Amino acid sequence: MPQATFHFPRGFLWGTATAAHQVEGNNTNNQWWKWEQEGHTEGLSGLACDWWGGRWREDFDRAAEGGQNAHRFSVEWSRIQPTPDKWDEEALEKYRAMLRGLRERGMSALVTLHHFTDPLWVWEKGAWENDEIVKLFEKFVRKTVDALKEYNTLWVTINEPNVYALSAYANGTFPPGAFDIKRAIQVEANMLRAHAVAYHAIHEIQPEARVGYALHFRPMNPKTKWSPLDILMRNIRYEGINMAFPSAISTGVMKSPLGKMAIPEAQGTQDYLGINYYTVDRISFNLANRKELFTHSDFPEDADYSDNRFLANMPEGLYDTLKWAVKTYPNLPIIITENGTEDADDHMRPRYIAQHIHQVWRAVNFNWPIRGYFHWSLVDNFEWERGWTQRFGLWGLDTETQRRIKRPSVDLYAEICKENGLSSEMVQKYCPEVLDKIFPS
Repeated sequence: MPQATFHFPRGFLWGTATAAHQVEGNNTNNQWWKWEQEGHTEGLSGLACDWWGGRWREDFDRAAEGGQNAHRFSVEWSRIQPTPDKWDEEALEKYRAMLRGLRERGMSALVTLHHFTDPLWVWEKGAWENDEIVKLFEKFVRKTVDALKEYNTLWVTINEPNVYALSAYANGTFPPGAFDIKRAIQVEANMLRAHAVAYHAIHEIQPEARVGYALHFRPMNPKTKWSPLDILMRNIRYEGINMAFPSAISTGVMKSPLGKMAIPEAQGTQDYLGINYYTVDRISFNLANRKELFTHSDFPEDADYSDNRFLANMPEGLYDTLKWAVKTYPNLPIIITENGTEDADDHMRPRYIAQHIHQVWRAVNFNWPIRGYFHWSLVDNFEWERGWTQRFGLWGLDTETQRRIKRPSVDLYAEICKENGLSSEMVQKYCPEVLDKIFPS
């Protein structure tokens, strides 16, 4: 057996990622709780992982014991500002306690300010369809960053604005369940404006801050390489999903399937690029699928599928994504803010982790400025409209008892974090089926 270790640069961030609504529990004052109560999700978030009740402490202990030196979590706007004229200082103190908890465990924080949820009072105003959202978000950001700045300097303004806009306003899976591409584009444009305002506000409050956003990036290929329609549909979908935020931050002009929109204030508003990568889509023309601009996405039949065939294990797509990022933003630091797979019995996750981290190492080996990797997720959590049907955690969760269940991937990821690298011995131990792919003899 070949013996080798792929090491990463000193100071590389190794962590996991979570989001407030998915782990805190009883977030009753936002639009997602309302959406759940109306029956649009697979079950209810309920107590979730009981982080608001304090179980973040034991989960942070597990992360630290596993060699993780960083954690990404989000704050809940509806807790911090439950009504337009009220700030909840106790909620802010809870988030300060979480940040102190990370510091006490020798871990760095990456704090996300908006991760899919809006206070009900914001929702009733039209949320991101209403241009007023830009000032409302800036006010929230200023209050929150000022309260947390003692313990954190690394910020995500908005998580996956492309997913929020398209899922809520184009394909109807997120609240309000709309099917209107024009509304989706309006929402994404307002998210861009809000991100830009937040970027400058954070730097005003904390000049040393590093501010970015988390982009959900999906590499795409035409299903039939010689089909002009499949190629056209791939290009339309690629531009519509992947390029709105990057185009505006590069040039001040947002690209969309319905044309371009000038948002000059967005140009240059990132200190690093956050990348959420999961898989690669195969795109074809589908006349019946109007809500997705007559496109259809799937995976090859022989792909390495996750539990519910929700995604396919396609690690080379992460390398291609990082190559795109470096080409688009030369010398800009890059953080992989999410990467992971649903896998209740952990049969796929070990090879998914090993193969994807190998691709990150390939990028680092070219001296590309990759600064960290955050696995999604630390513990099973409430996966939005898919509820508890998907299990993305390194640690499993019994939702009835709140018991954490150790999966083999916990030990694999711990060995990677502690070694600051991936070795052939690790791959042989946890996922020997891909040893020849990662360490060919």
